[in-house]
Amino acid sequence: MKPDSQKRTILFSGMVAADPYQGGATWAVLQYVLGLRQLGHDVYFVEPVKEKALRPAGVGFGETDNARYFRQVMQDFGLEGSAALLREGSKESIGLSYSDLLDAARRADLLFNVSGMLTDEAILGEISRRVYLDLDPAFIQLWHSVYDIDMRFTAHTHFVSVGMALGTASCPVPLCGLSWITTPQPVVLAFWPRAEAIKYDGLTTIANWRGYGSVEFEGQHYGQKAHSLRGFFPLPKMTREKFLLALAIHPDEKPDVAALADNDWKLLDPAELANTPDNYRRFIQDSKAEFGLAKSGYVLSRCGWFSDRSCCYLASGRPVIAQETGFSDFFPVGQGLFSFRTSEDVLAAIESLNRDYSGHARAARDLAETYFDSNKVLASLLERIEVA
Repeated sequence: MKPDSQKRTILFSGMVAADPYQGGATWAVLQYVLGLRQLGHDVYFVEPVKEKALRPAGVGFGETDNARYFRQVMQDFGLEGSAALLREGSKESIGLSYSDLLDAARRADLLFNVSGMLTDEAILGEISRRVYLDLDPAFIQLWHSVYDIDMRFTAHTHFVSVGMALGTASCPVPLCGLSWITTPQPVVLAFWPRAEAIKYDGLTTIANWRGYGSVEFEGQHYGQKAHSLRGFFPLPKMTREKFLLALAIHPDEKPDVAALADNDWKLLDPAELANTPDNYRRFIQDSKAEFGLAKSGYVLSRCGWFSDRSCCYLASGRPVIAQETGFSDFFPVGQGLFSFRTSEDVLAAIESLNRDYSGHARAARDLAETYFDSNKVLASLLERIEVA
């Protein structure tokens, strides 16, 4: 139950079905929606989906893969009575009707809008407190300030980022003239219990080789995970530990695919292992520990980003060796969680991990309970939004 007595009506907008069968991206949204519900709030979820994202083309909205995935996820998590997939630019929806959405908006005390993706003015105009939620720190701010891309800030009253170091002296990222409230990523611990048996005996992760929208800023390239991992290609040959990556990489990336194979990186198929929330959770909980790679843009910016995926590993009692982004200024490292800048850092973390795995596994869960528990994270965030 929630720690305060005020029950709120909250509208939350984020991406689940626009790119369906991405279990990790779905969990990034669910942690907020389920976490806010667990606090006792009335939460409505709405996802606008662009026409070009619908697949396959030429079928009715309700028959698309997007709609099927949306229905399944909402049903699996008991959200089917409070969620809508909205065909952008229309009033056609899956789940709640458009009129139901407007009614919910009229009652809403607060909107959380991931990257400002909900732009329907009829819905937005009904809610006085509108929170822009930035889950891609540094990139969001740089796209706006360097390339003058409209990131849809103006429709919002409050600005929240998971870049813990935004606005600090160590992070050079421009703030776009906005006052950012920073927050850790939440994990709903009830859905992520301590794991038991290990199936993948090595360091694992789930990742996209390339994302989108790299940025040149002050003479440096703020890039993707491809740009981060290339500097660590020789790593598996330096240790007996296995590296197993559920990595979405296009086969046309032939030089990188070959380099990964030549250096003993074992590639697994995320389309099989992480295509649903359940499969994503199973893969993480079946893993020994995480090799947490960050986009090079997060590393260069020292924005303090810490992965929602890594939070799930920690909650599962699976230790994390994560690439340094400045997060160690906010969360303790050395027990259950390690930060690395170099291959030598990774090797030292592996040695410590294997010397006392059970101790690090316990510490991982303790970190999740202390720093990332959605009850604590979201209650604190709501309080700071209200103060702001």
